[in-house]
Amino acid sequence: MKAMLIKNYGENAAFEASEVDQPEVKPGHVLVKIAASSVNTVDTMIRNIGKDLPLSPDTPAILGMDFAGTVEAVGEGVQNYSVGDEVYGCAGGLADLPGTLADYIVADADLIAHKAKNLSMKEAAALPLVAITAYEGLVRAGIQAGQKVLVHGGSGGVGHVALQLAKHFGADVYSTGGGDKQLALIEKLGATGINYKTESVEQYVAKHTDGAGFDVVFDSVGGANLTNSFEAAALNGQIATTVSLCELDLTPAHFKGLSLHVVFMLIPMLHNHKRSDHSDILRKLTEIAESGALTPILDETNFSLEEAGEAYARLESGKAMGKVVIENK
Repeated sequence: MKAMLIKNYGENAAFEASEVDQPEVKPGHVLVKIAASSVNTVDTMIRNIGKDLPLSPDTPAILGMDFAGTVEAVGEGVQNYSVGDEVYGCAGGLADLPGTLADYIVADADLIAHKAKNLSMKEAAALPLVAITAYEGLVRAGIQAGQKVLVHGGSGGVGHVALQLAKHFGADVYSTGGGDKQLALIEKLGATGINYKTESVEQYVAKHTDGAGFDVVFDSVGGANLTNSFEAAALNGQIATTVSLCELDLTPAHFKGLSLHVVFMLIPMLHNHKRSDHSDILRKLTEIAESGALTPILDETNFSLEEAGEAYARLESGKAMGKVVIENK
């Protein structure tokens, strides 16, 4: 089969079109012909940083985690899938799991689900990593109908899904963005936009919560921005973050009695730990998408498998609006 291989890691490391052996299906897995895959920040980190990241595969490596495609073979013991089923998932591209920048993937049946019928392959491929992350963060934060929820970075990959899911759960949703395009997307998706460049945390907390703070803060920006999340949260509030590789003073969180939930959705893949949780979440996401409450936003660009390097560059440029998707043609 055709695959795009990384033979050496480093900034702007080249993807090389190569012919490799098609993988064979094994027990508990399905063979999927890939129709599309999407690029996530962690993919670009693996490419640039390489083995200094403990989750990077050995080279030569097939990167890429998210995919959508059609089942071509079903392994022993797999109950819920048949040849011809359209599926999606996040199932490779790290550690010892070959990735999605290829014609085929053998995916653990516990890491996939049937794709939503109302989504295209490209749209379905955009969802798994970001949507599982958003769902897990909101659920761990105990989101409830009627709560005021703040999503930091609501036009980004995780953020634009988190605000849609928060709305689905019945919350009153607000979201920060840094420009007219970002704020327009946030408003289009049904949240109240907040320009963090022109409004301070104190100002928007006073404006939207009468100074009480938000019940749940979903921080897809993280890092130093977590201090803004602490400031924006209500007393005994809940904060979910996807980026906590940092040192922070937790004093503000202490005096507010905040709960902090760190979401690292790669744990089931890396450690073969409760992988079926991902298939359960993906099935729920399919239902939510089919109800019309979740639509992934795709960047305006189009990339083929051979253009994987350009797709990674597009995400790294910071100019993408929505998910960057690679289509197998």
